[in-house]
Order: sequence, then structure tokens, then C-alpha cells
Amino acid sequence: RRCTDIICCVIFIVVILGYIALGVVAWVHGDPRKVIYPTDSYGQFCGQRDALNENKTILFYFNILKCASPVVLINLQCPTTQLCVSKCPDRFATYIDVQASYRYRPDQWNYFRQFCKPGFNNPRKSVAQVLRDEDCPSMIIPSRPFLKRCFPDFSTKNGVLTVANQTTFKDGRGKTRNVTDLREAANGINNVLDARSVGMKIFEDYAISWYWILIGLFIAMMMSLLFLVLLRFTAGVLFWIFIFGVIGIIGYGIWHCYWEYDHLKGIPGSDLTVYDIGFQTDFKVYLQLRQTWLAFMVILCGVEVIIILMLIFLRNRIRIAIALLKEGSRAIGYIMSTLFYPIITFLLIAICISYWAVTAVFLATSGEPVYKVMANQTLCKYANLTCDPETFNTTNVTKLCPGAQCTFAFYGGESLYHKYIFIFQLANAFVFLWLVNFAIALGQCTLAGAFASYYWAYRKPADIPLWPLFSSFGRAIRYHTGSLAFGALILAVVQLIRVILEYLDHKLKGTQNSFTRFLLCCLKCCFWCLEKFLKFINRNAYIMIAIYGKNFCASAKEAFFLLMRNVVRVAVLDKVTDFLLFLGKILVAGGVGVLAFFFFTQRIPVFAQEVPMLNYYWVPLLTVIIGSYLVAHGFFSVYAMCVDTLFLCFCEDLERNDGSTAKPYFMSASLHRILGKKKLSPKKA
Repeated sequence: RRCTDIICCVIFIVVILGYIALGVVAWVHGDPRKVIYPTDSYGQFCGQRDALNENKTILFYFNILKCASPVVLINLQCPTTQLCVSKCPDRFATYIDVQASYRYRPDQWNYFRQFCKPGFNNPRKSVAQVLRDEDCPSMIIPSRPFLKRCFPDFSTKNGVLTVANQTTFKDGRGKTRNVTDLREAANGINNVLDARSVGMKIFEDYAISWYWILIGLFIAMMMSLLFLVLLRFTAGVLFWIFIFGVIGIIGYGIWHCYWEYDHLKGIPGSDLTVYDIGFQTDFKVYLQLRQTWLAFMVILCGVEVIIILMLIFLRNRIRIAIALLKEGSRAIGYIMSTLFYPIITFLLIAICISYWAVTAVFLATSGEPVYKVMANQTLCKYANLTCDPETFNTTNVTKLCPGAQCTFAFYGGESLYHKYIFIFQLANAFVFLWLVNFAIALGQCTLAGAFASYYWAYRKPADIPLWPLFSSFGRAIRYHTGSLAFGALILAVVQLIRVILEYLDHKLKGTQNSFTRFLLCCLKCCFWCLEKFLKFINRNAYIMIAIYGKNFCASAKEAFFLLMRNVVRVAVLDKVTDFLLFLGKILVAGGVGVLAFFFFTQRIPVFAQEVPMLNYYWVPLLTVIIGSYLVAHGFFSVYAMCVDTLFLCFCEDLERNDGSTAKPYFMSASLHRILGKKKLSPKKA
């Protein structure tokens, strides 16, 4: 063997180093505290350690009515002053009432003042000027913290929306308003709070049932192993039972259609045609027509004939497919370590996902605070323009727009780095896709090399090399990193284009341009098909790389033409394998799911006392079912790779050898008997 696709290998290594450099730069410029901590109108974090607002962890909005919904509060900037506070208000109060009574009720003023701008302590200032300059909120209402922000403490009493059991409140500007004025915010907040409550209960269920979930997943693992072992003996039986079951069901359908057709004979109106009655919303009307049942019977007869003819003409290929499935089970039995290789792939992909997510967060939080003019007057020409809070009071903006303020808007910047953050995010996504596809390619090539060493061993298992999985992994890394990176690169480009198309489709959903939406739909469909085709080609190219050690293009070409020369065998094997593995996944997930259902619903008397008290029994149940399916998928993906590898080796064996003493077959005796060719040469001792 020699190194393949060296140029792509070098580029891949350079890209990885650049990706690390991008992560370092993002780490230097980014600040995830911008996501963790809320930011007040002065660009300061709420609750940041060793800072002015260390003990003020919650963000308070001067006028919550200016904020349309919680989504706006969390993701955008609400057009009102925002301050960091240590706790949310717990009572109704207005600045007018507090100012009028501050002389003989100083405690009320001291309480209200904590929600004013830091340092403000001038109750003698006129109400109009205070509200204009937004030194204090015009009102405070009972609130509670959620997502580190103060939201009104909404509740429902006898079907009526209330805040602290009140349906009205003073807005601090001389008006009494109804709590329903906050309905838009209330609906969104209550939904989110309900979700939070459900989330806490789900978390509690996981906390007290996690070990039972692990036991369920362990049972799923053992069932998957057992199913793979039994496939060696039951693959043919399961397949033929299913096929004859389908034939029987279709046969019954034909008989039932004929019975209905004959039963409707002579009934008035049954001889009408579908064209005569036209389109009807009630489907039962069509079932009263003899023509409908005749059409059903003809369709089912056609399907039945096609299935029977396929079984007649493809019987030998079906036998070969079943024999390969049994051979795959035998190969895994000799190389059991392959079943646990998906754990390595999972860890590599988890590392890629973690690095991508962290880098994306740091890139998104890169930048300095950007301040904009916030004016109460809608006609202020300076509104939403950037400003400098240190020099803002010396400008003419405050004179032309009384009450205007320079408040924090978002994080950004004008430097070269900040201008290209979007490009960096695209690069981050692209390299992430490349690395994930490389990890998958490495796993496929490693497994293919291990199973190929089994097939090409003349005396099985004596000639199987020691540690075949580890040796195959070493060969893939040492010689074929460039080829695997090349295949992963092609797939990553197509996937990135699909991501961009999905983004454009999301942005253009509201457009009325039918042609644009049709074009996008066509492009998405084409690139989806292209991705599926490339995954198929890459998978078989990696098998050929593992067998012969050639570069990616040569391996892909040989694999493609080899498959085309055996296209019928490919189709039959693919469908038979897909069916049996799907049956296995359903069997494992369903079996463990039924067992978990009886356990968590206390229907197993022996374990009734061991069942934890749950808020929702379906939480661990669904987790066990989905987890069992994924565990089975992990084991069966190894099996599918084994069968695909053995199939390509089988096709190569048929083309390169003829069963003679000089060119003996390497296939098993059972496969050779199915072919019915020359007698298998006796293997040397």
C-alpha cells in the first residue's frame, strides 16, 4: 500500500489547523457571558462576578407594555430602559403616588427607588421630567423572574386573567388600565411558564429513573446481539415467511374485492361509473360502486403477479442475498470487536459537534457593545442611529429630541474581523460537516477493511489476521486519510448547499413569488437526491479503498461499474437487507418498549415495589424506546456494512476467479453451492 490523495490530505490537515486557529480567535474575541447574562441599557452584564451588578442578577423593564412578547424580550431589544436589579417588584406602585407620599412614607420611596436609574434620589424632580428622562419607571407591577428577566406575575382566577389577584392597575400616567392590555405578553409567557413546569417534572423523572433507563438500553443491546447471531440461522425463514405472508394478504384482498363486486350485482346505482357520480368528499360513496371494487381487484392482481414473477425469476439472487446475510452474521461472530466500533464514531462526532457549537457561540458573541439613540418621539430623526454614551449629552440630540437616550442595542463592531463574522460562521459550519463526514467515512473504511480480511481469508477463520479491526483502522489513518477526506469534502459541499437552500426557503416563505418557491423546491429535491447518490457511491468507494488501497476516484469508479454489472443483485440484496434490519430494529425497540411499559405502569407484580414514582411514565418509556432503536441501529449499521463489504468482495471474487485450482473462489461453500458452478477447489491444509 501507499498513501493516496496526498494533496487532499495536506489540504485537510491545513484546514483542521485553520479551524483550530478560528476557534482560538473566536475564543479571544467572543464572550459567552453575553448569552448567559442579560445586558442592561448601559451594556453591563447582570450578575457578573466582580462587577458593579454582581448582586443584581435580574433584568427589569421600565415599561413592559412596550414589549410585544417574551420572544422580543429575549432575542431583541425592547424600546424601554432596562436595568439590572436584585429582585423583581412584588407590589403595585406608581411614581406619582410614591412621589406624593415620600415625605411621610419614606419606606415606599426607598423601595421604589431601587428600580430607578443608579444614583437617582431626587423625589422633588417633576414627574414630567422624570418620565421624560426615564429616571424611574412610571409604574411597577408584581413580577417574577424567568430567564433572568422580570415578567408580570400572571395568573388566572375563575377564568379571568389577573396580576396579583387584580384585574386593573394604574399605568403611572393618570390612567387605570385592564390587565388584558398585557394579553399578548401574557399568552406567550404563560405558555413558556407551563413549558418550564413540564420541563422541571421531566427532569425529575429522569433523575429518579435513569438507572432503569440504562437497564432497558442494556437489554436492547443484548437483544440486538442475539438478533444478529440468530440471523445466521433464521434470515431465510424470516424473509420467506414475510414474502408468503404478503402474497397471502394480497390474495385475500383479491378474494374480498371479488366478493364485494359480486355482492353489489343487481343493487340499484351500483353499476354507475366514477365518471357518472363525479368528485365526492365522502369516500364511502365510491365503495357502493362495482367499478371501484373491480379496479381494486385488477390492481391487486397486478401486484400479486409481479411479486410472483419476481420470486420466480429472482429466486437465485434472493438465495444469494440470504446467504450473504448469513455470512455476515458469521463474519461478525469471528470479529466481535466490530460491534463496538460505532462508539468510536459516536465519540468523534460528539467532539466535532461540541467544538462547532462552542466556536459558533464565541463567534456569535464577538464584538463590542453598540449603542443607539432611543427616543420617545416617533418623529425624531436621530432614532435608531448609533451613538456614544460618553459624549451623547454634549450633542444636540437631547435638545432636538427631548427625552432621547443613548442605550445599549446589541454587540457588533466595524473592524475587519466583525465584518466577516458571517463568513466565519459559514466556514465553521462547512468544516464541521467535513469533519463529521470524515468520521463516518473512517468508520466505514475501518469496518470494510476488517470484514474484507475475513472474506479474503482462504481458510476461515485460521487465515483471518490478528486484530483485524485495529489493523484496518491503522491502514485507513496511515494510507487513506486523503481519500477519506476527499469523499467527505464532496459530501460536505453538497450538504452545505442544502443548508443554504433551507435557509433561503425559510426566509422566502412569506413571498408570493410562486416561481421562486417552485425553483427552490426543485433545487432542494435535486440536491437531496444528489446527496443520497453520493452517500451510496462514497460508501462503496471506501470499501474498495479498504480492499485494494487505491485513491478515491479510482475506487469510486471501480465500485460504481462493479455494482452496475451486478445491478439486479444489488437491488435484491439492498431490499432484503433493509427489510430484515428494519424488522430487527422494530423487534428490539418494540420488545423493550413493551417490557418498559409494563414495568413503569406497575403491571409486573414482581417489580411493582421497585417502580419509581413518576410525574409522566411516558418520559422514561419514550427514552427507552428511542434509545433502544438507536442502539439497535448502531449494531445493525455494522451488520449492513458487513453485508455490503461481503457483497462487493463476492462480486470481485466471481469476476477474478473461476473456481479452478489456479484461481479458486474465496467465497464460502454455501454461496458456491447456490451458484451451482464448478466444484469448489479443496482448500489447502
